[in-house]
Amino acid sequence: MSKFELKLPRMGESVAEATLTSWLKEVGDKVEMDEAIFEIATDKVDSEVPSEVDGVLIEKRFDVDDIVKVGQVVAVIEIEGGSGNDVGITRDTEETAEEEMASVAEEAVIKAQETVGGTVPNYAASERFYSPLVKNIAKEEGVSFSELESISGTGKEGRVTKNDILDYIVGRSNGAQVKTEPKKTPDASQPVQSKIEEVSMPTKSSEKEEPQIKVGAGDEIIPMSRMGKLIAKHMTESVATSAHVQSFIEVDVTNIVNWRNKVKDAFEKQEGEKLTFTPIFMEAVAKSLKKYPMMNISVEGDTVIKKKNINIGMAAALPDGNLIVPVIKNADQLNLVGMARVVNDLAERSRKNALKPDEVKDGTYTVTNVGTFGSVFGTPIINQPQVGIMALGAIRKIPSVIETEEGDFIGVRSKMFLSHSYDHRVVNGALGSMFAKAVADYLEAWDVDREI
Repeated sequence: MSKFELKLPRMGESVAEATLTSWLKEVGDKVEMDEAIFEIATDKVDSEVPSEVDGVLIEKRFDVDDIVKVGQVVAVIEIEGGSGNDVGITRDTEETAEEEMASVAEEAVIKAQETVGGTVPNYAASERFYSPLVKNIAKEEGVSFSELESISGTGKEGRVTKNDILDYIVGRSNGAQVKTEPKKTPDASQPVQSKIEEVSMPTKSSEKEEPQIKVGAGDEIIPMSRMGKLIAKHMTESVATSAHVQSFIEVDVTNIVNWRNKVKDAFEKQEGEKLTFTPIFMEAVAKSLKKYPMMNISVEGDTVIKKKNINIGMAAALPDGNLIVPVIKNADQLNLVGMARVVNDLAERSRKNALKPDEVKDGTYTVTNVGTFGSVFGTPIINQPQVGIMALGAIRKIPSVIETEEGDFIGVRSKMFLSHSYDHRVVNGALGSMFAKAVADYLEAWDVDREI
């Protein structure tokens, strides 16, 4: 018998540690290669960590809500055969180097926080350790450093866990919060402080006059999930940041519908992948972004960054009702078969909550398929810091005027709407409309004799 050390893998250049949120296996359980052993959470994504070998779980090195650094051993698995006592030790030198790099990065962050001063909480001044997840939640919910220091931690060595800070936030929102800000010692500036308090009093009283939501008998209070709160925050920030404008265009996709119906069975048999409409639409968007590169930009202060790579985000609904946006990297370089493989893979792993942090970052444009739920069109919110997002409406058979050399007549056609939201700060109506028209033209000109 030999042992294998399962370590926390790298999860992107900017991720040095993660919070262990749950164990999916217990000591003594048999595990198979690629079977999920535990779940982790970072400030970017939740993920499962699979086993790299077949064997039996014999040791857990961390408990739920513990902070684990990249490269640390989280579990030990006993495997049959092999030589030596610890299979995983062969990579210790490399992993130790990664840990040292992560430590240097942490020190750099702390120094940067000290330089900034009051604008960033100085966590280095605290005797307690706060995980990136807890600090991120505190920042999003407006929990001050002094409030954070006052929260009783239930984690290892009194650490504040995710549940601790979420319980505190719920209690605060329900009016159960005890004010934790220390009183300032009176000094020469006291008269000025009194004036400020007098001016702020009307504001406080006006806030109290705002109608409160009443909870009636039988009503259910459902706390928002961590991801739900992040989505809500990002959406409201996007509306406040970008001047949203929409353009709509109707597209005749009869040729695409007929072509897909004709080749989908042969495509699946030949390539081992189902052919949905999504990769076709993604191909059209990628081609149009190449034609209009000023839609493939982001805004940074008073400057515009024109992106070299075309990375298309694909909004995917999760079983719990939340949303995640995996990214198709270098979408313009994929043929239809390659696009179908990537789309199917990302969609499947999104539903299983198995995406890696790097797979939900660096998007330059986003597409969302509202037609999946029967919507004809929509007004999607831009995914910051991008400047555009396209909603694909439901494909419907409708009576339509068909123009021919012999005259016009009425026929049944398969049509859909493209809804294009774009940032009017940097994208004018002409560019926004021309881009949507380019996508429509590509779809309507689909070759019904195209080979797979």
